Amino acid sequence: MPAPAVHFKQIRPDCRPENMTDPDIFYHTDHFSILLNIKGNREYTKVSYPVKYGMFSRLETRDHILEFNLNHEITHARSKTRDWLHPSEWLKRTRGNDWIYYSSGGYAGVFEAIGEYYLPNFMYPTNSLLGGKPFEFPVISDLCSSWQDILADIPDPLPDMPDPIADWLEKVRSIQATDLQKKAGRLFAISGARATVLPPDARHSDYNLIPLTIADGCLYKCRFCKVKNKKPFTPRSRTDIQRQIQELKLLYGPDLINENALFLGEHDALNAPQDLILFAAKESHAAFGFARTYMKHPRIYLFGSVDSLLNADMTLFDALNRLPFETHINIGLESHDPATLEQIGKPITAGKVSRAFDRMGEINQAFPKIEMTGNFIMDDHLPPTHIPAMLALVRDRIPRPAAKGSIYLSPLQFGKPSREVLYDFYRLKTACRLPMFLLYHPAALAGRHTIYFNEEEQYEQNRHLSENEIRCHGRICCRCHGFRCSLGI
Repeated sequence: MPAPAVHFKQIRPDCRPENMTDPDIFYHTDHFSILLNIKGNREYTKVSYPVKYGMFSRLETRDHILEFNLNHEITHARSKTRDWLHPSEWLKRTRGNDWIYYSSGGYAGVFEAIGEYYLPNFMYPTNSLLGGKPFEFPVISDLCSSWQDILADIPDPLPDMPDPIADWLEKVRSIQATDLQKKAGRLFAISGARATVLPPDARHSDYNLIPLTIADGCLYKCRFCKVKNKKPFTPRSRTDIQRQIQELKLLYGPDLINENALFLGEHDALNAPQDLILFAAKESHAAFGFARTYMKHPRIYLFGSVDSLLNADMTLFDALNRLPFETHINIGLESHDPATLEQIGKPITAGKVSRAFDRMGEINQAFPKIEMTGNFIMDDHLPPTHIPAMLALVRDRIPRPAAKGSIYLSPLQFGKPSREVLYDFYRLKTACRLPMFLLYHPAALAGRHTIYFNEEEQYEQNRHLSENEIRCHGRICCRCHGFRCSLGI
């Protein structure tokens, strides 16, 4: 019986890689090609051209390129038509089942601002001062859902199609958008809730990491922060941590070999007992097989507060430095100015912020495998003493420029890009003796929902809503700044 007619434009006949001779992993017709088990980069790097990481498979038609992980789930997509904004830009689907558009943004300017050459653009409001609105272009927004139609248009296995290719095609077709959403829900359920933020340092792993909650809640409950729950800070038990690890291992499945980074949550993991932090790190390294994953150089990311940093014994950092990880700890400093701390309702003193900043520098100098980074807020409506007080730390307190210990500045407003604020950032970056970047994350974590931040009465009026129903009106919290993690977890 003849094969059904296929209505694809002919793809390039030279698309077959020169070194690809195994018919079990490469199949090509005039209308589409399939390449299995592509080996991408094994290390995350910062370059001004597209780089793919880990092992994956690719389906290419005349008009589109779709890429899939080792669980046969779509991860990247790009159109090859003239309507696509730039051939070096692409869509990425996160573990939380959100789509992100990576734009070049002029390379140099983007790199100076966020420390990365590609700018992630999201489908929901953010506090970004950069980027455009690519999802307003139908060619981009439609591809987030039409990828299933592209798969459906691929003909059933042809007589000359090798069994491994046919088997792969059947599996990727079997996974529907609803299946991906359900799997994202299972990911959130493992820890008990969707993570509200990732540390900005997670950009070093392109936000590809495994979330493991070792403590709930936070210490401060800052007055203007309404995004976090009101649970008191409570460490998880070892039993619960082991349960999460085993469930995460099963959920990630074969694609686990593409992971090499761990996020220890929730908002102040550094405040957890020292033995619990080390237990979680060691158990995860063994269970997830980080020593054998395709991606090299495992990393740990976690948040810390000013008090948890000041209270931590130096033996903790010595032990972390001996682990087979590079460790990144992000501290929410927010301000070194008493008037600003009072305005934002952060219950610490400028003196504590100063001591925490000094300790961050000591740790960065003493431990080569640990980087301490800090966050400060920026906004037009903060007291005029905020910026001078910050410069007293990041400029005047450091005798010479250092390459380690990044400072992230977080604008407090959503959807209000300002040339003046961006100018202020570059002025501060020039003055700072540490690497300084805009804290560029997605907005509120709860999907397309938003979150109230400004008025107490708004929060009280809506406190009956579940965490996934809270709405956002522009202000952001002092620890996570209301950002939604790119991973979408």
